[in-house]
Amino acid sequence: MFEVRGASFAVADKSLLNPVEHRFHEGQIHGLIGHNGSGKSTLIKLLARQQPASRGEIRFDGRLLADWGHREFARRVAYLPQHLPSAESLTGRELIGFGRYPWHGLLGRHTRQDEAAIDRAIELTHTEAYADRLVDTLSGGERQRVWLAMLIAQESRFLLLDEPLAALDIAHQVEVLALVRQLCHELGLGVIIVLHDINMASRYCDELLALHSGRVLAQGTPEALMNSATLEAIYGLPMQVMPHPTSHHAIAVAL
Repeated sequence: MFEVRGASFAVADKSLLNPVEHRFHEGQIHGLIGHNGSGKSTLIKLLARQQPASRGEIRFDGRLLADWGHREFARRVAYLPQHLPSAESLTGRELIGFGRYPWHGLLGRHTRQDEAAIDRAIELTHTEAYADRLVDTLSGGERQRVWLAMLIAQESRFLLLDEPLAALDIAHQVEVLALVRQLCHELGLGVIIVLHDINMASRYCDELLALHSGRVLAQGTPEALMNSATLEAIYGLPMQVMPHPTSHHAIAVAL
């Protein structure tokens, strides 16, 4: 479990994230929503130890983040940044294999256990068809599946995903989020994901944390937040909420 206790972040006396109090649990998908610049990516970077909190503290399993060793933390928490690093000249399987780094180091040779973890990750993410292909030749949705497979090979308990749907068409967005939800429930993973589309967040997340101008504006289940007044406060425009015609979960339409 992540415990955020009054954590905030500022640069040159400019506050990007005001104090946050929240707990993120395993076995759930926690969606961070809000407009651009609301503090979503800042919060997930604090959780991923990409930058330290200016004030307050964040604990994982009861320990301060600073007290975790780098590889020790990576064995429990996997982070996928918004801007992915280059995977030039790597096959899908080679990239997925990098998920084993926290277990044997950069130069360590893969053991049978490593190979088994890679095979399992490929099977769980249905990326068999991409294992021998160059990652750079894959479509956006295919590439995102391979990166998710790398996180699964890492065998962490929490996945931190910063805008994993950026630049994906709607079909691939649904595909990726359905896979994330499946993995969360099958493996009991905790997932914290930054999303822009409120309807995708409502459909696939168990809990939503809405930020506005660096402050937590609202938090709760999608059912609790999917109402016109709350959505207008979050996004600054009137929205109508109605049931989906088939699944009946709430969807929002801008007026």
